[in-house]
Amino acid sequence: MSTKVSIRTGARVLVDALAIHGVDNIFGVPGESYLDVLDVLHDHPAGIRFVICRQEGGAAYMAEACGKLTGRPGVCFVTRGPGATNGSIGVHIAQQDSTPMVLFIGQVAREMVDREAFQEVDYRRMFGGLAKWVTQIDDPARTPEIVARAFQTAVSGRPGPVVVALPEDMLGEPCSVADTKPYQVVRPHPGPDDLMALRDRLAAAERPLVMLGGGGWNAQACRDAAAFAEAHNLPVTVSFRCQDYMDNDLPQYVGDVGIGSNPALLERVKQSDLLIVIGSRLGEITTQGYALLKPPVLEQTLVHVHPDANELGRVYQADLAINAGSAEFLQAARGINAVDGSRWAAWTAAARADFEATAEPSPAVGPVDIAAIALHLRDTLPDGAIITNGAGNFASWMQRFHRFRSFKTQLSPTNGTMGYGVPAALAAQVVHPHRVAVCMAGDGDFLMTGQELATAKQYGLKPIIVLLNNGMYGTIRMHQEREHPNRIYGTELQNPDFVKLAEAYGAHGELVTGTEQFPAAFERARASGTAALIEVRIDPEAITTRASLSDIREAALARQKG
Repeated sequence: MSTKVSIRTGARVLVDALAIHGVDNIFGVPGESYLDVLDVLHDHPAGIRFVICRQEGGAAYMAEACGKLTGRPGVCFVTRGPGATNGSIGVHIAQQDSTPMVLFIGQVAREMVDREAFQEVDYRRMFGGLAKWVTQIDDPARTPEIVARAFQTAVSGRPGPVVVALPEDMLGEPCSVADTKPYQVVRPHPGPDDLMALRDRLAAAERPLVMLGGGGWNAQACRDAAAFAEAHNLPVTVSFRCQDYMDNDLPQYVGDVGIGSNPALLERVKQSDLLIVIGSRLGEITTQGYALLKPPVLEQTLVHVHPDANELGRVYQADLAINAGSAEFLQAARGINAVDGSRWAAWTAAARADFEATAEPSPAVGPVDIAAIALHLRDTLPDGAIITNGAGNFASWMQRFHRFRSFKTQLSPTNGTMGYGVPAALAAQVVHPHRVAVCMAGDGDFLMTGQELATAKQYGLKPIIVLLNNGMYGTIRMHQEREHPNRIYGTELQNPDFVKLAEAYGAHGELVTGTEQFPAAFERARASGTAALIEVRIDPEAITTRASLSDIREAALARQKG
């Protein structure tokens, strides 16, 4: 271990600490408030790469996606004031998705604090409800201690974001201080009594159902989850946008509980007599607005496993609450003596059959069949391909029809933020340059962060963006028709020529106006050797995987008349 005690500036101590904690990529937009950090990074022996982004929101998305992919804190640097407010969107994702992330923010000089100096913000107050910990380094000699705590806080217990403010004069101040050791992950483990109590409840069940979700997962945890399900022949569902936590081809996998879920699966959740929830908070989306599972006490027996003791009993009172990380719990659960699952074999098989049935698409609306595109990608993408998306109804086709077969092949925000898909696809290429990264985007969604195509070009990143263009903010239009049918206002979009826009950024561009054109266009995009965008013009009527816009409007009008 290094114990440097030579005189160093605060910026040098900071970058040395980042190297000790294994940081290899930083995402950010440069700012004068942390010029000293950029100067140290210029020739630091660790060779940490600073990925220059085009907007702090995109940089924060990339850092959050990096944290999802690696399990290590994604790191983002932004400047004070506007940079911090732009970057806050990534912090909110990291909080709701339980992703380890550290956001470093340049701050005004210490002597200027509380004068409303140029771009001054009190970050402890601003981020107080968004991050696990918010702090400021006022003494450069405390930098190793604070950075070590920031990284350990981000990964331990329920993972999440940490925010560290850096006064610009502190970064240039010399100090003499030793370095710390690398951070350690600290998560609770289940006790023998927990496992025995779980087995007793399994032995008494007739219709058990397992739900996986939350943060702190890794590939081994997914393998352990599959082994646990197979040993007891348990049907397994996943919470919103956690579809890559279990191989979707396994006979125990029965689908996801989130937006646009299979109605048969939702009914099965209600019918279950034992619900084993591992990692999920059981939030609003997963519980269908807390109506599918009504708090605080469920009709089903609830076993709730979560790494944060404060989450257990926060909304739902479990019959068996186990304070443990998902990975730690599942490793231990492999040692449980198998319960005879023959009495629920038909239950598991029927749940799987429901899942298989939902993979059958409805008739296409318009000249482009979005389901056919999703099925083509499912059948032709190589193993390990990473699918990313932001927020919008366009994402529901991949969620319903794609098969996620390995961990971290899905990068999606559970907090419903638009614009996430493009930066996430770039982050996927930074972390895994040899894997295919496909971003599914809507037209409104893409234009939130589409300028990051310039970042892709600058670093030779090669995401493939499939842009579904229907000329509107589709999700809001859907809700508008449902609540105020035939009163359309504020949701229409006039879009640019997306192919020409992609080409202006140096990317490959394609236009698809019919289903049959897509396979060849996608292959040309893959072969282009650069970032690529395929604009797919879809009928505005194709608003969900199960109902058209007219269907939703007519149902709303019928309700009003009734």
